[in-house]
Amino acid sequence: MGTQEEEQLTARRGEPRGHWVLLVLGGLVLTVLLLLDGFANGVVGEAPRDERPEPGPGAGTVPGAVASGGPVVNLADGVPRSRRMPPKTIALTFDDGPDPVWTPRLLDVLRRHSAHATFFTVGARVAENPGLTRRILREGHEIGSHTYSHVDLATAPAWRAGLELDLTQRALAGAAGVHTRLMRMPYSSRPDGLTGPEWRAAERAGEDGYIVVLTDRDTEDWARPGTAKIVQAALAGAERGEGAVVMLHDSGGDRAGTVAAVEQIIRRLQPQGYRFTTLTEALNMPSAVVPVPAREKAVGWTLVAAQRAASALTGTMGVLFAVAGIAYVLRLVALLLFAHVHMRRVRGLSRRGRHAAALDPDGTGAHLAPMPDDDLPPDPFPPVSVIVPAYNEEANIAATVASLLDTDYPGTVEVIVVDDGSTDRTPLIVESIALPTVHLLRKPNGGKPSALNAGIGVARAEILVLVDGDTVFQRDTIRHLVAPFGDPRVGAVSGNTKVANRGGILGRWQHIEYVIGFNLDRRMFDVLQCMPTVPGAIGAFRRSVLARLGGVPGDTLAEDTDLTMAICRTGLRVVYEEKALAWTEAPATLRQLWRQRYRWCYGTMQAMWKHRRSVIESGGSGRFGRRCLPYLTLFQIVLPLFAPAIDLFALFGLLFLDPAVPVLTWLVFVAAQAAAGAYALWLDGERIRPLWTLPLQQFVYRQLMYLVVVQSVATALLGARLGWHTVRRTGTFTDVRSREQSQGPIGYT
Repeated sequence: MGTQEEEQLTARRGEPRGHWVLLVLGGLVLTVLLLLDGFANGVVGEAPRDERPEPGPGAGTVPGAVASGGPVVNLADGVPRSRRMPPKTIALTFDDGPDPVWTPRLLDVLRRHSAHATFFTVGARVAENPGLTRRILREGHEIGSHTYSHVDLATAPAWRAGLELDLTQRALAGAAGVHTRLMRMPYSSRPDGLTGPEWRAAERAGEDGYIVVLTDRDTEDWARPGTAKIVQAALAGAERGEGAVVMLHDSGGDRAGTVAAVEQIIRRLQPQGYRFTTLTEALNMPSAVVPVPAREKAVGWTLVAAQRAASALTGTMGVLFAVAGIAYVLRLVALLLFAHVHMRRVRGLSRRGRHAAALDPDGTGAHLAPMPDDDLPPDPFPPVSVIVPAYNEEANIAATVASLLDTDYPGTVEVIVVDDGSTDRTPLIVESIALPTVHLLRKPNGGKPSALNAGIGVARAEILVLVDGDTVFQRDTIRHLVAPFGDPRVGAVSGNTKVANRGGILGRWQHIEYVIGFNLDRRMFDVLQCMPTVPGAIGAFRRSVLARLGGVPGDTLAEDTDLTMAICRTGLRVVYEEKALAWTEAPATLRQLWRQRYRWCYGTMQAMWKHRRSVIESGGSGRFGRRCLPYLTLFQIVLPLFAPAIDLFALFGLLFLDPAVPVLTWLVFVAAQAAAGAYALWLDGERIRPLWTLPLQQFVYRQLMYLVVVQSVATALLGARLGWHTVRRTGTFTDVRSREQSQGPIGYT
């Protein structure tokens, strides 16, 4: 951090802007792919069949010649001509594929018997299985169109019908470099079963040059009636030597019965002289498959690539949605369990007393033997130096210093305010206090780490308490903060930060986050001995430890996290003291909150990268690295990065799929968070009333925090340098003394 002007210039230069365009474009692409997959699977743009209106008068009348004619209808010149299969000629037709499981098995059966068939393919399935589409053609079979999403053409508007057929042609062009002249309408069957709307849809297809194919024998294998019934339906009339178009399905569920039936049909009819061939070959018509030029292939390839990406995305998002849900549930359970363990441990220490704990840090009683007079325990109340770095903190600095002086700590307390080049009245306010225990150190603006190191350089005590200039302590805070240092293994202590300005909804959201998120995490990290952050608002350190590490580091934007991680890597413990309360002024606007969390997130990522080698190290460093860094990576970087996409997927499910699943998932998630929040608030002695804002938090605050991570990761990947962002203070603690007298502890509302 440089001067104020340098900070502002660095912030302008260092924060990337172009990636927001990429983020928006990424969101649009994701939305388009989800809609494309929904369209392909019939969940976008089509009402369920049982909810469609009945066709009205004038919907179309089926000509008698068609209703009583053959299953192959040619409307090339506007005059319908029906044709039937020649005697002892069977055209096996398969609808709804290609399917990656059942189509290959059917192709294997056909190849074993040198039989050929016609596959009426769904365009979306063609796009998802281009290799299988090419195999169908390579083995001498024929392909027809069955629309792109298996839409009911009888009720679809003309534009939708045209789009469905056009997309299918493009999918065939991209997958196999061909178009087809055959078309079968979904949900159609025999000519004598055609309805008026179906006939009108067939006429429109004929006008576009399609040959419409119905069937002679509908096996209804889609209902899975069993192999015997499928065979019986397919062989009806075979004893008279009649040819037929037989309708079967190679997709849409378990088709084992169809595969077995096709095997039996061919084995029973081939010895009787029946041939199994394609529709156009049976009728001596030109091939239905027409090669397309390179341009059509390129356009089709784009559609195929998009559809495959959409299908893969939807599957991946579904898995990610489930994994994220499970991960968050496991995390919540773990936090509650560790919080319970931490609570029992703290209460146990309270019963035994801090002095006893200092003599018996393991809790085993082995160190409680009487001590000789020349081996007395260390001073339980050592001198303390409180260092307050301050830059333009005139709104709160008086209240901060007053709270530090108004302490019940029995030992000596000196307060060192380091004015880091403030341009407001901060140093004048500190000078006006005029007490021998308050020292003002002025220096040119150099950033918070340099201010802290300057204060450490003149401090006289071994125990150093580092406090932000917008923070207020309670009278017993220093006493509780120093108590854990009775254990020589403790190198630093994290206090319990509270949000003071929690009056508005943004304040309540941050209050909930501090209690549920930050403090529950710190309880878990304390138990696991891998604390990543002693907050800048309230933390205590051994001077000797800071000297060993070279002071407060200044090469990351999260100096508190960087320093804490370095201490953990030495093998010393960093503990959480829940009774050491500090009230801090949280950002009052979304813009200020963004700037603060952006710096926190980016700085934390810097610190994690700086200490990444701890994952492979041994001892205390390895314990910290393997326990803490994977947790932070998963829950503070990876999952938040994917969270916007998960939210978009949930919204898609709410709008187009079964809304019960995302709604139920959300309700369970919020209920679990509320339960955990109530427990966390109870642990901290807080009221549970702010939890009513928790559901609202899911729609604004959570997304803001996710976007902070996105911005931070983009900044890191682009190699941009991020400057410090200062938060404008509103003076929450201006009248702190009168509030304390009239309302009790600062911050309780």
